[in-house]
Amino acid sequence: MANPSRISGNFGNKAEETSVGGKVQEAASAVTQKAQDLGYKAQETASNVASKAKDVAANVADKARDVASNVADKARDYASTAGEKTDDALNAAGGRMASWGESLRQNPPSGVLGTAATAVATPLEAGGRYLQEHGLNDMMDDLGSVVRRYPLQSIFIGLGVGCLIGLAFSRR
Repeated sequence: MANPSRISGNFGNKAEETSVGGKVQEAASAVTQKAQDLGYKAQETASNVASKAKDVAANVADKARDVASNVADKARDYASTAGEKTDDALNAAGGRMASWGESLRQNPPSGVLGTAATAVATPLEAGGRYLQEHGLNDMMDDLGSVVRRYPLQSIFIGLGVGCLIGLAFSRR
């Protein structure tokens, strides 16, 4: 026969097993709860990071719009100033042209040159008055009208002027 003490040692106490199983279950439940809490905290942190990233992106976009607006305003100001200076220079050149035309008309040279000077004086005065009375924008509008009215001739003139400019720069 077998030793009775040995047999009783093989079978544990049921109450002891239940107590250990309950502790394991409690520990597993606590770990599960901690994992869920960490998951919620991770979601909350990710949401906060995403929200902050959106705010930063919106601020950067606003600043970029402000900078672009400032640059555009400055460019408009410079263009306006350049246009005003150009208009002033055109006005001054027109005044000189009109003055030369008038002096040619009043004091023409004698002979054939006098006839040629008188013929040149009228268009010179008219061109000078045009420059005095019209700004750069008016001239651009007039040029556009001429190009629309005479497109083929405008192309040939553009090609000719381009060739002359090319020759002038290639010889240097």
